[in-house]
Amino acid sequence: MMKIFLNRIFCPCPTVAALGLVVAMVMSASGNPALAQELKLDPVNVAGPDACGECHKTSVAVWKKTRHAITFKELPRKKEAKKIAKNLGIRRMKADSACLSCHFTSAQVKGKIKPISGITCESCHGAGKKWIKEHSDYGGKGVTMKSEKPDHKIARYAKSEAAGMIRPMRLYKVAANCYGCHTVPNEKLVNVGGHPAGSKFDLVAWSQGEVRHNVWYSKPNGEASAARKRMMYIVGKALDLEFALRGVAKATQKAAYAVSMAKRAAAARKAMKKIAGAVKTPEIEAIVAAAGAVKLKLNNAANLTAAADKISTAAEKFSDAHDGSKFAAVDALVPGADKYKGKPAP
Repeated sequence: MMKIFLNRIFCPCPTVAALGLVVAMVMSASGNPALAQELKLDPVNVAGPDACGECHKTSVAVWKKTRHAITFKELPRKKEAKKIAKNLGIRRMKADSACLSCHFTSAQVKGKIKPISGITCESCHGAGKKWIKEHSDYGGKGVTMKSEKPDHKIARYAKSEAAGMIRPMRLYKVAANCYGCHTVPNEKLVNVGGHPAGSKFDLVAWSQGEVRHNVWYSKPNGEASAARKRMMYIVGKALDLEFALRGVAKATQKAAYAVSMAKRAAAARKAMKKIAGAVKTPEIEAIVAAAGAVKLKLNNAANLTAAADKISTAAEKFSDAHDGSKFAAVDALVPGADKYKGKPAP
């Protein structure tokens, strides 16, 4: 029973200074047609950070100094990463590797699929080849962002999203990409490889630190507004709960992975109850109810997955329906600047 897991003292796995992984892939990245289905992004549709940098030069400049970028070169050299790879029988992290999905961005280059960089713009905002031209077309030759007509802007955004772009305003969808890697749905990777089951990720603390790139609409790389951070905190805790439940659902044995996921789910459930005590919305009530109705135990995949699906639906609805302006009651729970992960670029 998972209750026994939660009460048991166990030694956590060695940490590695990078993101978690999603799927175990022991195939070559050299043109395998199944690879696009395994990776979080379809390499055929990946444009690469240079394509984004044509307009978002400052944002890409900030990105290049973060661990999201430097993991491309640094990860294969890390002692912890090498140990995990050896445990799993992986010879090349950028080829026959479970590392490709979260630590790297792969693209089709001269007919072959290969990793081209670390965690990129597209890791959060979606593979860009199908929407990048639409997104950067302000209405014809000579028209700029400032001179673009309002109706064209509305249509441009709608078409870009329809083609797969995830805009920052779609907070749940953007943040789901974070939790999809920071919470590892791969039991073998943890139990056999010794990889952590996930990082101590908090959407506010980590997004407002080193990786902050709030430079598009204003030059200063300022913090998100108080209202935005409230939304980040609530949506982040809902996603933490959702992905932890999915992790427990995947667990098959009483070992480190199951223990870690159950602990994460229990902590996230407790956090959502605190939020529910401060903020009253139907979506938050639905999240708490779904989490409270399911048992954290092995061999309960169907019920755990169903609960996670309900939380997903409610969290996305909450994200799209509110702006955080009326949720000042959660300010005491939202991490302050002293908790931010690293220092943002000036």
